Amino acid sequence: MTRLPLYLVALSLAAACGDGSRKEAGTPAQQATTSGSDLTGAGATFPNPLYSRWFADYAKATGVKINYQPIGSGGGIRQLSEQTVDFGATDAPMSDAELAKAKGGPVLHIPTALGAVVVTYNLPGLTQPVKLDGPTIAAIFQGQITRWNDPRIAALNPGLQLPASDLLVVHRSDGSGTSYVFTDYLAKVSPAWATKPGRGKEVQWPVGLGAKGNEGVAGQVKQTPGAIGYVELAYATQNKLATAELKNANGEFVAPTIASVTAAAAGAAASLPPTTDYRVSVVDAAGAGVYPISSFTWIIVYQKQADAAKGKKLTDFLRWAITEGQSRSAALDYAPLPEAMRTGLTQRIGTIQ
Repeated sequence: MTRLPLYLVALSLAAACGDGSRKEAGTPAQQATTSGSDLTGAGATFPNPLYSRWFADYAKATGVKINYQPIGSGGGIRQLSEQTVDFGATDAPMSDAELAKAKGGPVLHIPTALGAVVVTYNLPGLTQPVKLDGPTIAAIFQGQITRWNDPRIAALNPGLQLPASDLLVVHRSDGSGTSYVFTDYLAKVSPAWATKPGRGKEVQWPVGLGAKGNEGVAGQVKQTPGAIGYVELAYATQNKLATAELKNANGEFVAPTIASVTAAAAGAAASLPPTTDYRVSVVDAAGAGVYPISSFTWIIVYQKQADAAKGKKLTDFLRWAITEGQSRSAALDYAPLPEAMRTGLTQRIGTIQ
């Protein structure tokens, strides 16, 4: 019997677990973990490192305990829509169709921070970052580029000794706001990608192996030489993974940093109309020093709260998050919200009944 290499066995098992683990917060085991919590939430893994810090600090300061299940943006939207959590979290704003299906009435999107979706890879021996542009990334994730020394990658990296090894794509297996941000970017920079597979929390990936959550993709890339994937910046930093410099709309190759993500948000914050619902995209934004795969992340809540006591605890937390909580963002590789947005968001939170 032919024996598979151990790393392929591990990848296959992890992919299978990712596909089979779409159970959301609300199962008996998960419900048991919420006992003693004042508020429960579920959703995006993208901001989970920041939210974990926030919830711990907030509990210490106020005594209010918040239980959060990082099950992916798609799960967060579904759980809020079914009213099985007090709040959801997503990196992909809800569509009009999703908003219409929410059982608790009008839903508000509250941006909480900005982050970068990074292209991360495992190429031992390289001493400088790989440079990539949008069309080349799209070609990699469409299976059209299969080796690291492909002429299209080499042309963007003159002088860099790229290996002739296979290129293994790793993508998300669950409904994911990180996938939405990544595919939103690819759809904007690649007409072929916009046609198929397009943008979405879940798409039909042409190639690659699936992993659940940002942590799953980061783990697969870390253990597999030649792998390439996409994760939120904090997960790449925590796992000491290399990240590519990406060509932005101004033609500059830019590394993912707090400054380059903040630059992406500056224009959006200045141009928001007074009636905005904050469902805005900043991917592939114009401007000097802008990192092109930047995005807001949102907490989603019902405007009319069924439980007055919980509603007050939730609004108090949201006010804290967009003020004092912002000081925690940079240390965890998230960009704080632009000052210009915070007054409007405070007013928006004030409309929660």
